[in-house]
Amino acid sequence: MTSRSRVLAAALSATFLLTACNAGSTSDDPTDGDTQTGGETGDNGGGTAAPAGDDMVRIGLVAEPASMDFTTTDGAAIPQVLLYNVYESLVKVDQSGEIVPALASEWEVSEDGTTYTFTLESGVTFSNGEEFTAEDVVSSFEAVQNDWTVSLKSQFDIIDSVEATADGEVVVTLSSPSNSFLYSLTTRVGAIFDSNSVDELATRPIGTGPYTFGEWNRGTSITLQRNADYWGEEPYYDQVVMSYFDDANALNNAMLTDSIDVVGTVQAPEALSEFEDGDYQIIEGTTNGEVVLGLNNETAPFNDARVRQAVRHAIDHQTLLDTCWDGRGTLIGSMVPPTDPWYEDRTGDFPYDTEAARALLSEAGAEGAEVRLRIPTLPYATACAPIVESMLEEVGFEVTIDDLEFPAAWLEDVFTNADYEMSIVSHVEPRDLGAVFGNPDYYVRYGTPELRALLDEADAGTEEVQIEKMKEAATLVSEDAASDFLFLLPNLIVADPGITGLPENAITESFDLSQLAGE
Repeated sequence: MTSRSRVLAAALSATFLLTACNAGSTSDDPTDGDTQTGGETGDNGGGTAAPAGDDMVRIGLVAEPASMDFTTTDGAAIPQVLLYNVYESLVKVDQSGEIVPALASEWEVSEDGTTYTFTLESGVTFSNGEEFTAEDVVSSFEAVQNDWTVSLKSQFDIIDSVEATADGEVVVTLSSPSNSFLYSLTTRVGAIFDSNSVDELATRPIGTGPYTFGEWNRGTSITLQRNADYWGEEPYYDQVVMSYFDDANALNNAMLTDSIDVVGTVQAPEALSEFEDGDYQIIEGTTNGEVVLGLNNETAPFNDARVRQAVRHAIDHQTLLDTCWDGRGTLIGSMVPPTDPWYEDRTGDFPYDTEAARALLSEAGAEGAEVRLRIPTLPYATACAPIVESMLEEVGFEVTIDDLEFPAAWLEDVFTNADYEMSIVSHVEPRDLGAVFGNPDYYVRYGTPELRALLDEADAGTEEVQIEKMKEAATLVSEDAASDFLFLLPNLIVADPGITGLPENAITESFDLSQLAGE
């Protein structure tokens, strides 16, 4: 057996061990109590679903939210459940990637690109019976600027003023033209809240959406109920149960034993053959989920670009994808997925080259550099980490894998405190290159003046300028090896054959339930 083969064999063995070690782990509860809004206490085993019924659909997921309040708590799991389902925005993104009306029936943009006039839908109420008004839009947008604590709030720095100019009209004035503003309204920062219910966001979400927040059994499930007074098309299902699993095999087994109706995100793609006998439908599309090997750019050894570049040369990305995610996914080489207008294939920037990696480490005086690979307990991270460890150790790094419970421990240690050298996490927020690498306080600690200038030029320019400058920004992030980009997650869904309306592509923050139906 060659040295390379021994490395991969060891990595495979470590993968199975790591998966076994993480089976059954649960999320810490950052709030008091295990259950929200009257539900029974969760059993902490994960994924105990409700009995089947024609008026209910049960969806299996991973990464349970840490809170229901995405104004103060980071993590994609919260908008996955709430956005477009409980909370609505003025505009949303459809499955084709187009921005379409939601709570705003139409909008106009001034010739200079700084004034947006939104005409609101009439006859809309929140799930608590309160009328949806232009003042709710004003208070929601101003809250992002003044009250939100998560870094995504910076997307609204461009807003100069928000005014309710009539009962059903809101005018937003920007300090300068912004190509990204309208798109940002389709994300969680664009969510519209009942101005009288914002004190209960963590436990009692109130929105205008097709579903209402029902019950949260910590460690087990979140239940949404059909909104009987919804202003739009009534959803098909009376109840949607989102069941959470910490182990990929347990998620698959739940589907095989009819404990759930949909695997919302397949976390053991090598096991898809279990569902290929004709009794299930398999949906395979794409996502915005760039699986990033995040590097802490302000901490040794990765404050040296040569060491970061050595990492990129040391990773055999195709072998990694084949080994830890069954070859399913897309190699992209950058922080831009193919569904974005400024995508370029950057996989050739740092071809797999162990000699080049060793030479860069030697030049930087970093042979034998000791680094912690602090990963969240999520299937793709625990599966890929041992392969990354082996590849990096082959070129001279000393790597220690440190599993951190997700979301609480990882968000605290890595995301908030940047107490790490390397991590692996999927960034599923759309068009997030600027959010991740343009902010020097974000966990990768990059945000160079040169990159920020490119991002500003892209946002303020014409559509052609935006595409040109965003390509330059992606090139800069890649060539400077601000992090490594392992692969783009596929959208893999397994479902009972009678369920329709499931998203082929996961290109928004939401698992949009509004189109689900049964046959």
